[in-house]
Amino acid sequence: MAGRLADRIVRSGPIPYPEFVEACLYDETHGFYASGGAAGRRGDFLTSPEVGPLFGAVLARWMDDVWEALGQPGGFTVVEAGAGRGTLARAVVAAGPRCLEAGTYLMVERSAVLRADQPSGIGFASSAHLPDGGITGVVVANELLDNLPFGLLAADGDQWRSVRVGLEADQLVEVLAEECLPPVDIAPVPGARIPDQGSAAAWTTGALESLDFGALLVVDYTSTTTEMATRPVDQWLRTYRGHQQGGRPIDDPGSQDITVEVAVDQLPEPTSTTDQATFLAAHGIDDLVAEGRQTWTEQATTGDLAAVRGRSRIVEAEALRDPTGLGGFTNLEWRVGC
Repeated sequence: MAGRLADRIVRSGPIPYPEFVEACLYDETHGFYASGGAAGRRGDFLTSPEVGPLFGAVLARWMDDVWEALGQPGGFTVVEAGAGRGTLARAVVAAGPRCLEAGTYLMVERSAVLRADQPSGIGFASSAHLPDGGITGVVVANELLDNLPFGLLAADGDQWRSVRVGLEADQLVEVLAEECLPPVDIAPVPGARIPDQGSAAAWTTGALESLDFGALLVVDYTSTTTEMATRPVDQWLRTYRGHQQGGRPIDDPGSQDITVEVAVDQLPEPTSTTDQATFLAAHGIDDLVAEGRQTWTEQATTGDLAAVRGRSRIVEAEALRDPTGLGGFTNLEWRVGC
């Protein structure tokens, strides 16, 4: 990947930052996700679905809440964007939400490598693209927006300049390019950097337009553009591989995940905003944990799988609600027609 990017720079000049991120993550040959990068215990980072099935069970309850608010329509569709190998899909369907008794769970994943491992059969569908419209149901994006290509701006004097990736002594380097307007009204304090998350804003708008009736749920770690401008860039622009924080984004491109905190002030205004711990509590995680604890108490001596699963809910809930970890994620919800 580094060699291909260098050749491109020699031919056409420094690469816009969104195009650099796009290539590093999604190039069909050498991109991070094409070459084996993924979420999961055997992957490079953990998300809520990989902790265990409890997260999916709570989301199934939320989906039923939306379905009931819509009057329990037939043909209800759950669209999961950035579905990966289908870990969340399996957990949601296993929880048996009523909304999917005559509905469909559509897993949207652009990586063909990851789509190949997704579940199939009755009730499951898979696609590389979000539907254009006509959805009655929900769209879920768990840790997707932080992985969409983004621009990078740097304050230079009294102007913002876009950051590009260039070449110096055969090494990839960041270079300041043309003057540009920031995505929100913010003064260029010397030394500050901010992300331009036009792709995340466009994706959110497109997802909302695909919904005739229902809800969009985005789960991610978030901030604001103004707040990020006051922090060192490596605190909100990070890389991961093998469950460890990686190097700079320009180091060894294609070998590490590149992720950025989501600037909520660059997105359409949501209907509601909560932290993940609050969202999970509102949709029945305590009931599910109590049910699991009772199963463990009643069946622990037999050592059967149901007892072990019941016990695991307690541990999973602690991880999902940890305010310093997954519990600190933000849940953004938009409602359409309900």
